[in-house]
Amino acid sequence: MPFKKILCPVDFSDNAREALRRAADLVKATGGSLTLFHVVHVPITSYADAGPMMPSSGPELTNQLGKEAEGSLADWKKRAEEMGVKQVATQVVAGVPWSMIVDLLEADRSYDLVVMGTHGRTGLSRVLLGSVAERVVRHAPCAVLVVRQS
Repeated sequence: MPFKKILCPVDFSDNAREALRRAADLVKATGGSLTLFHVVHVPITSYADAGPMMPSSGPELTNQLGKEAEGSLADWKKRAEEMGVKQVATQVVAGVPWSMIVDLLEADRSYDLVVMGTHGRTGLSRVLLGSVAERVVRHAPCAVLVVRQS
């Protein structure tokens, strides 16, 4: 089955960069499209920790981080185009990463595949931090390719 529409969630890590490379290879092979997707996640505790140079309210902080993410995602889009991907879209939303990824996939059933990086945490760190990739694998209505940089 050729993958025509691929979602690549991006957290700007090295593992996400490797996932982008793999997604770009798949899209080029099928002539499909790629969507780079970033979720701004600001835990409630971060609002109290905001320093003097940070916005004081939750929505202001989320908006600022969203604007920064849009700029970074534009750079990633350019990188994908340099890799030969012809159709690249970007989207930034705010929320809980795994949930927003699954919500997008549920709302738009035309996605064939998710290609995403993972940090590969195990043991207590995985339990405490959770695994976005693991939750997406469990709940996504389409195939998921999890990429870990070696």
